[in-house]
Amino acid sequence: MEKSVIVFDLGKVLVDFDYSIAISRIANRSTRSPTEVEQFFFHSPLLLDYESGRLTRREFFDQARQAISFRGTMEEFGNFFADIFTEIPPMIELHAELRQRGFKTYIFSNTNDLAVEHIRRNFRFLGDFDGYIYSYEAGAMKPEAKMYEALELLARRRRSKIIYLDDRPENVAGGLARGWRTFLHETPEKTRAVLESYLQSGGQSSASRQKTARTE
Repeated sequence: MEKSVIVFDLGKVLVDFDYSIAISRIANRSTRSPTEVEQFFFHSPLLLDYESGRLTRREFFDQARQAISFRGTMEEFGNFFADIFTEIPPMIELHAELRQRGFKTYIFSNTNDLAVEHIRRNFRFLGDFDGYIYSYEAGAMKPEAKMYEALELLARRRRSKIIYLDDRPENVAGGLARGWRTFLHETPEKTRAVLESYLQSGGQSSASRQKTARTE
C-alpha cells in the first residue's frame, strides 16, 4: 500500500520569523529610516522577484543598496536580512516523530537562498527531510501551479497521498484544488491533533474535515 508523504511549509510552521529585526539592523547601516526601509522591501516588487528566482542574490543586494543607500557589504546585508528566524520546538518534535514512524517528509516554501542557507547552518532539523521545493529555485511562488507540480514530481505520490501543512489559506487552497490532503496550520497543538486523527483513520478524511479545509 502506498504510504502518504507529509509536506511542510517552512516559515510560521517550523520556524518563526520577525522581519522587524532585519529592518532595524539594515536601517542602522542606511540613510533611510526603519519605516522607509520596511516600505521599500514590502511595497516594491524586489523581494517578490528575489524569492521567485527572477533576481540573483547579487542583483537583489545591488538594487536594495542603491534604493536605501545601504553602507555595508553584501555579507553584512545578508546576515542582517537572514538572521530573523527561531525554531518552533513542538513542530520540530512532531516532524521528528513522523520520521521515526517511517513517513517521508518534504519542505515546500516561498523563500530565498539567504534564508535557506541561514536556517540550514543554524538549525539541524532542516537536513532531515527527503526533499525540498523552494520558490527561488522553482521560479514560482505558492499558490502558483508550477510550485505544486514540482512537489508532485519530487514526491512521486498520487495527489491523494500528499498531506500538506501551511499557515496561509491561499496556499492550502492551492493544494486542495489539486487533490492534496491539506490542513491549515494555526497552532502546533491543533496541527498535531488533526494530523494524528487523519493518520489513524488511514487517510480517510471525514466529511466535516473536508468542508473545513475548503473554507479555510
